[in-house]
Amino acid sequence: MQTRLDGRGADALRKVSIETRIQKNPEGSVLYTCGGTKVLISATVEEGVQDFLKGSGKGWVTAEYAMHPRANPNRQRREGIRGAVSGRTQEIQRLIGRALRAAVRNEKLGERTITLDCDVLDADGGTRTASITGGYVALVMALDNLRKRGLVSPGVLREPVAAVSVGLFNGNAVLDLCYVEDRDAQVDLNLVATRSGAIVEVQGTAEGAPMTRAEHDALVESGLKGVTQLTETQNQALHALGIDVARLYG
Repeated sequence: MQTRLDGRGADALRKVSIETRIQKNPEGSVLYTCGGTKVLISATVEEGVQDFLKGSGKGWVTAEYAMHPRANPNRQRREGIRGAVSGRTQEIQRLIGRALRAAVRNEKLGERTITLDCDVLDADGGTRTASITGGYVALVMALDNLRKRGLVSPGVLREPVAAVSVGLFNGNAVLDLCYVEDRDAQVDLNLVATRSGAIVEVQGTAEGAPMTRAEHDALVESGLKGVTQLTETQNQALHALGIDVARLYG
């Protein structure tokens, strides 16, 4: 295929940057940048869980997601100022929570809650996948904080989880869509997976003609390769912090 709008090849990720310890108060904080998308993510640890988990000994990982009013070219009113947040926002929050719970053994977390607050500062496609991939780093920072305090033991962490978008654009499979590709894609698919290639969730939609099984499988395969690369970037960011992730594994 021809070179993409930003000069990448079909199977190339956007440039990723993970800056850590952005905020002083959260147990973990990350500024995650991929291409023109930038998300500030904080991880907060609180003792206690919702009623449905009380007495179970299990913890919970959840997320909140919001767009800064100027994350897009035109200002948008903050959600929640008047009434509830949109269905889209609720769906993204649930996706992020499900994705990051896949990285944790809740029974080893104890009855405490870790909340990932994901605030999109600049949006150029892939904001939900950026929130998940950066959110994993903030989550591990919070878990390491608990480990150092003797509150969690090895085994609390399963394995790295990351997410990426893939799609059919101008009839070609492309990895990590920017906004224009996302807007005009014939198929837009978001993939959440682990470093070992286990799939957590696939969200995909054909905008016109249905995609074939072969096209679907090719998109998933491309996404899994992207996830492998992203988990390596996550590991590099955690290593730079001096976090020995092996101490969190069982």
